[in-house]
This record gives sequence, structure tokens and C-alpha cells, in this order.
Amino acid sequence: MSLRRELTLFDVFCIATGAMVSSGIFVLPGIAHARAGPGVIVSYLVAGLLAGIGMLNAAELATAMPRAGGDYFFITRSLGPVVGSVAGLINWFTLSLKSAFALVGMAAFLRIFLPVDPRLSGVVLCLFFVLINLAGTRHAGRAQVVFVTGLLVLMVFYVVRGLPHVDPDNLRPLFPYGLNRTLATAGFVFVAYGGLIQISGMAEEIRRPARNIPAGMFLALAVVTVVYTLMVFVTTGVLPSDVLDHSLTPITAGAARFMGPWGTRLLGLAAILAFVSTANAGIMSASRYLFALGRDELLPRRLGNVRAKSGVPVLAVFITGAFVSASLFLKLDILVEAASLVLILGFILSGICVIVLRESRVQNYRPSFRVPFYPVPQVLGLLGFVLLIFELGLEAFIICAVLFLVGVAGYWFFGRRRVRRDYALLHLIQRITSRELVTGDLEHELKEIVRERDEVVTDRFDEIIAGCPVLDLKESVAVEECCERVSRLLSDRLGEDTAGLSELLRKRERETSTVITPFVAIPHVIIPGRKRFEIALVRSQPGIRFSEEAPSVQAIFVMVGTFDQRNFHLRALAAVAQVIQEPGFIGRWRGAAGEQGLRDVVLLGRRLRPQRWEKPVTGSRQEPPPGM
Repeated sequence: MSLRRELTLFDVFCIATGAMVSSGIFVLPGIAHARAGPGVIVSYLVAGLLAGIGMLNAAELATAMPRAGGDYFFITRSLGPVVGSVAGLINWFTLSLKSAFALVGMAAFLRIFLPVDPRLSGVVLCLFFVLINLAGTRHAGRAQVVFVTGLLVLMVFYVVRGLPHVDPDNLRPLFPYGLNRTLATAGFVFVAYGGLIQISGMAEEIRRPARNIPAGMFLALAVVTVVYTLMVFVTTGVLPSDVLDHSLTPITAGAARFMGPWGTRLLGLAAILAFVSTANAGIMSASRYLFALGRDELLPRRLGNVRAKSGVPVLAVFITGAFVSASLFLKLDILVEAASLVLILGFILSGICVIVLRESRVQNYRPSFRVPFYPVPQVLGLLGFVLLIFELGLEAFIICAVLFLVGVAGYWFFGRRRVRRDYALLHLIQRITSRELVTGDLEHELKEIVRERDEVVTDRFDEIIAGCPVLDLKESVAVEECCERVSRLLSDRLGEDTAGLSELLRKRERETSTVITPFVAIPHVIIPGRKRFEIALVRSQPGIRFSEEAPSVQAIFVMVGTFDQRNFHLRALAAVAQVIQEPGFIGRWRGAAGEQGLRDVVLLGRRLRPQRWEKPVTGSRQEPPPGM
């Protein structure tokens, strides 16, 4: 069952922003300053740039496969259900923990205003966010917009008010512990950007995902990187090192320095909004991992059910909320380190998925956004993320190893018996070894995803292409031989004599060549009768010999119909003309895998789609257009 597409571009921006802004800016700067001194400003900037590489990969994958579960979904379709199951369960676990950590932080800041037990208030707040999510994605998205808008206003206010109070002496020397320490600290603060790719988990609920996913992610990262860097610059500039180092409330301490007690309360409110937005976004995103695992039957199928009225995976939200509430009573410091490791591993797997999908040459992998300069960003990102991993503690690796084993065990004892899935890595292995390993299920699934993403409405042309005969020639033949073979395919469908149809096609070619480019020809003829129209697709890798001027035509679209179908005939010609003019058509046609692959090249081609085809004209005496 599909989720409702209700999130706009601004919702995407707010969810991604809210998922990032929390303890990474309101707690970490003081601890990071103790490691790098004023160079922590550069550390935040470098971490943002590195997160940008991971974001590029996530944006490409999410626009190609805008489905709930985000990186779980595209990891499963790229590297297989075992890796996908582990990634899905671990991501659910860590996102839930991050939400719990945000609730603990928010409850702690609430004590500035109300003397309430942090854990008790955390449970109440968790219940509140669960209820918001159960009300529907639209309501959760609107709540996120309110939280993030208020948060950004307060953060920008902090920067504007603080810049005039920056003391240059607090910024010298910029790299007191060396540039290497500054770069290493970038790995420490990388978690501040970890929520960026959470938006991919909501991809199935985003309107116009081909545009809104990459635009929202780019906008969120750009705004957050700039605001983070400026906030750290102001905080470092207004607080001396002995005050800032190891401070757990650096932003509120900075606000108190140049705004007084009311500044502490104001930025305390900003911190609460930050934790609120992170907790809300975390519960939203984490529950979609359980939903996706249930829908794929790697976990109990009930998790993949959606309430018809609200369009929400109710059971997945309830379980996530219950786990978040229970996590409030755990020691979270080491678990948060594990969450950071998983976030980095998610970025690494995203880069590997892009490489596997591109190199496997899966035909229907059609992202609306592609990472430029492939594979340079992927290679640099992988190297950078591996270096960041070594900055984390041993405990984080142990916890992740335990979670990995739990994920593998869950797949082995539950999902393995229910799921047999085609995935891109098999396509890559098949390409290298020339062994038949794939079933075509992945190509079909990706085709349906692209059609849903682009809101493609199936028309008569699609219906004909979906069932049309295909002739895939491995040798070069003359146009006369091609006409003979196509006539054999179409004669029974049209109720025509094979020899007569073949002669009609040859005659059409003798009168006027139907070759429109050195690569493409569109033979089209009229036959007697009424209400008949067929299309045949022909590919010849060595090329069909039409004439001396066109000795190697590789793509032939043969159209045969009765006179009363002339209006549709013209529109079919126009549809083919638009498909073959699409950038990359020649490469996709040459690389298409078999008959269905050739049909998919046409079915997924970009073209104008009228709301309806004109009805066939049945009683007209008009003459056919020239060339028909």
C-alpha cells in the first residue's frame, strides 16, 4: 500500500533542517572547541561540505526511488535484502535513539522554565509527537514547519545580535592545535549534519519528488551550514576559551554574555524548538523504516499497513513511539556515538549504491538528479567517511556489531523464507560474468516507481507499446528482409496476409525513405478496414541497411493502421518523435536488455501526454495526410 503525497518543498526543507539542528549546535560546540580551539569554526564548515557529498548520493538515489524507508529501500534494491534488512533495522534503531536523545535534551532545557523531572516530561512529549504523527503526515509536516521557522528566526537573531560583540582576540590563533586537529574535529561534529538524509525516508510522501527532494535537501544543507558556521563564529568570538571549553550549553552561555538573562531564556527556547523538531522528524522518519520492512515482508506484514483515513502506518508509529519512550531511561551517551557511526555508514552505503547502480547499467534506473563528475565525489566521499569512522570510540563499533548480528538473524529466520528479490548487484555480477542471474523484477519495479514519480497517466500509445511485438536482431539485414520479418509478427494481429503486408512496407520505403535520422526509421502504412492499429519495435545492433545514405539504422518503429485511425496515427508519430529526441535515447536503446527492455525505453521516454486521445474517425471521407 502506498502513502499519500502531501509534503511540499517547504515541508521537505523544514523536515531536513529540523532533523539536523539539535545537540549538534546547542551542545557540541563547547566540547569541540576544547579539541580544536577557534578552528572549530572551520571544523563545522568542513563537516558541512563533507555531508554535501553524502547528500548528493542520497538525492540521486531518492529521486530514482522515492519510496518510504529511504536508504533502506535503495540499499535493498542495490545490494540485496540481507544488507537492506540490516540497514533498515539499524537505521530505525538509531533514529529512534536520536529522537530519545533530543527529548532528553529538550526536557533538560525545559527545566529553565519548569522544575519537572526530565524523563517524565520526555515520555509526555513523546506521546504528544506520536499523536501528531497519527493525525497524518500533513499535520506532522505543518507542525515541523512551525517548529523550524521559529527555530531559524531565533538562530539568525542570535547571529545578528552577536556579531558586533565578537572579540578578535578570542579567535587568535585560529589553529592552536594544528590543522590536523581541526580536520579531525570535523569528524566529531559531523553528527550535527547527520539528519540530512532522513528526508529520504519520507520520499514516498513528497509531492513532485523529482524536484522537491534534491531542492529541499540542497536548501536545508546550505542554510544549516551557513547558520552553524556563523553561530559557532559568534560563540567562539564572545566567550573566552576557559568559559567555552567543555561547556554543555555554549549557545545559551554566549547569549547571556551579550544579551543578559533574557538572552539565556530566548536561546533556551531555541534549543527546545531544535529538540522538538528533531524528535518529531525522527519519529516520522524512523517509523517509515518499519513500514518499508513490513511492506517488503522482511518484518511482519502488519507493519506495512496504512490507515485509510489518515494515510499513516499506525502500528509502525506506535512501536517507534514506545521504543523512544523506553530509550529515555537508558544511558544514551555511548548509544549516540553508535548512532553517529551508523549515520556515517549510511553515507558510505549511499555512495556504494550509486556506483553499483550505475555500473550495473540497470536500464530503468532513472534519477531526476544525477551526481556530477561521477565517480570522483563517490570515491572522495568514501575515503573521507572512512577517516571519520576512526574518530569514533570502540564502544560504538561493538554496539553496531551487535545490531548487525540482530539484523542478519532477523532476515535469516524471518525474511529469508518470504522474499526473493532481484537487485542491482546481481545485474553487475551478470554483466561481469555473463551468467543469467536476474529475473527482471527490479527493472519492472523501477519502471513503476518512475511512472508514479512523474505522475505518468497511461494512454493508448502506452497500452499498444506495452503489448507490441519486438524484433531484436543480432545481425545486419537489408530493409527488405526486415519488412518480411516484421510482417510475420504483425500479420496475425492485423488479420492481414504476410506477403501483402511485406510488399506494402517495401513499397512505402521505395516511394519515400522513412529514415529520419542515421539511427532511427519510422515506417508507417495504411491498410484496408477499420479500427486496427499496431506498432512493432525493431532493434539491430549491427544496423538495418536502408540505403547507401542510411546503411546502419538501429531503431525502427513500424506503424500499421487503418484509415479511420489517422488522428491517432499522427499522435503516435509525434510521441515517437519526442521519445527519440530525449537525451540519452540512443544509449538506452542500445543497452536495453531484451524485448521488455526495449518497450521500457519507449514507455519511460519523456513526452507530452494529452488528457485523452481523440476518438477514431469512422465516417470521414477525408484523404490521409501526406506520407500515410
